[in-house]
Amino acid sequence: MSTITPPADPESDPRVKAVFDDIRTTRKSDFINNMWLWLAFDPDLLEQTWRDVKAVMATPSALDPLVKEMLYIAVSVSNGCGYCAHSHTAAALAKGMTNAEHADLLRVISLAARTNQLATALQVPVDATFDRTA
Repeated sequence: MSTITPPADPESDPRVKAVFDDIRTTRKSDFINNMWLWLAFDPDLLEQTWRDVKAVMATPSALDPLVKEMLYIAVSVSNGCGYCAHSHTAAALAKGMTNAEHADLLRVISLAARTNQLATALQVPVDATFDRTA
């Protein structure tokens, strides 16, 4: 259940419309997903969030766009965000992630979660060779 009611006509606000238009242009799609519709309740928050998402996820960088989506899936799963896990899995699939890659990603997420819990429970000290500040 949502904690807010999204605006009935979000694009009646010119700031929201500008962000939505930029989302459409950037993604080359007319689809505005629920995350943006719900964020439209606060134009400042919508603008800030889209600016950051666009800068990291839609701007060419050292990481391939598919790798970025797969990392987003991993963090979303780790944080328990079902919405983000679903939306970024769809984005990764659209960028060419195969079923085999998805399965492998899930194996890595599962393994990392388990070994992270063990390392945390045991409070294993960081090896000097792994400490980049040493």
